[in-house]
Amino acid sequence: MASANATAVPSAASEGPALAVDSSTLLQGQKAVAISHNGSLYRLQATKLGKLILTK
Repeated sequence: MASANATAVPSAASEGPALAVDSSTLLQGQKAVAISHNGSLYRLQATKLGKLILTK
């Protein structure tokens, strides 16, 4: 899944490069987005100060 908003960034040598996705691509103009991972639902939220919070 490569796109103009995703780039490879260094990670642990055994894992290879990690994919970096711009937060605006995930949030698509919204304040928060739900992320499903391994059967659990997480919430990624942007704060007024421009920080990100990930909660389960």
